[in-house]
Amino acid sequence: MSSKNINKKVLSGNHSVAYGVKLSKASVISAYPITPQTAIIEKLSEFVERGELKARIIKVESEHSALAATFGAALGGARAFTATSSHGLLYMHEWLHWVSRSRIPVVMAIVTRTIGLPWNIWPDHSDYMDQRDTGWIMTFGMDNQEVLDLTLQAFKLSEDPDIYLPVIVGLEGFVLGGTYMPVILPDEREAEDFVGERAQPYTIDPKNPIAIGNMTLPEGTEEMFMDMQKSMMNVYKKAKEIDSEYGKIFGRSYGGLTACYKCEDAKYMMVTMGAWSGDAIEAVNVLRSEGYPVGLLRVRYFRPMPTEDYKKYLFNSKMTIVFDRSISYGSTGSIYQDVISSLHLASSKINVVHNVIAGIGGVDMTLKDFYEIFRSFLKQYESGDESNKVVWYHKGVMNNFSFE
Repeated sequence: MSSKNINKKVLSGNHSVAYGVKLSKASVISAYPITPQTAIIEKLSEFVERGELKARIIKVESEHSALAATFGAALGGARAFTATSSHGLLYMHEWLHWVSRSRIPVVMAIVTRTIGLPWNIWPDHSDYMDQRDTGWIMTFGMDNQEVLDLTLQAFKLSEDPDIYLPVIVGLEGFVLGGTYMPVILPDEREAEDFVGERAQPYTIDPKNPIAIGNMTLPEGTEEMFMDMQKSMMNVYKKAKEIDSEYGKIFGRSYGGLTACYKCEDAKYMMVTMGAWSGDAIEAVNVLRSEGYPVGLLRVRYFRPMPTEDYKKYLFNSKMTIVFDRSISYGSTGSIYQDVISSLHLASSKINVVHNVIAGIGGVDMTLKDFYEIFRSFLKQYESGDESNKVVWYHKGVMNNFSFE
């Protein structure tokens, strides 16, 4: 670690994002207020007003316009940022496709919040998961320190010439967004050097006009989409390299597309994403103290799908429990789908993998819940019963939604 001046502040998740944007020297910020995201833009506005960040804040009348303005600024060569939540994110969904297909580097924070109806301001992952197929790289933090670190890394990854794709930084509203905890701020000069100068594949220049969004023949369209997929596959290597470089400079490295906790000798595994991973880790500690060899694989990058990590850490697990905080109605949780397909790429015969849908609508999940779910499935496994593959856990009850 070479960072000379340790600067620690007590920050909310929203303010951690704002500091990450400030340290990345974003020059254009556009957003429309929506709970629980608004505090990000309020803090960035303070930075700009005090002269701590040389950026322009573009006020717009909707989230649809917010991402359009962010896209336009980025096309002009600016390092641009936006943030939103829930229905605001749904409203800008069209523009997510425009940005990724234009191959323009942009970073957006999604402070996750349940989608209505019924009206609800508590967090789950439904709004985030709705962006699964937009061509954005999708990351998710576990705590406020990781949220700040991911934001800095997101700008560098987005602007890498082998990538040139936009990046989402996800964090749960209120659970992280409005909760304060100690966060180490990187040295400003070192952060600026780490992110580097703005880079993008092309820039709108009135002196050399170009057209964007023209109609193409089907073959041309398909070739563009294939190139996006190729860049997505490059993220496997680049994200790890950037995370490793970040660790050498700032002393914090997370391992790449996933973070593993006590996986090496684990015979049973849990898979989680987001803030409730902290509760799951505590459950792992309790179970370990009772003699159960349990490990936890935490998803840091939902897209691209961390296939190699799923195969590496889960294939030999006797029993795996995948926790999803969203559901594809009529199917299963999205992370579960990824895990199953990844394991089947390794072999058609895989060990027991359960899917637990939980925490929907902001329902709280505690250490006790994770502990009791594991014990329940372990008891079932030891009895030879492989039913209840997909359950919706609600108020301590495992509601069976398996397809058998």
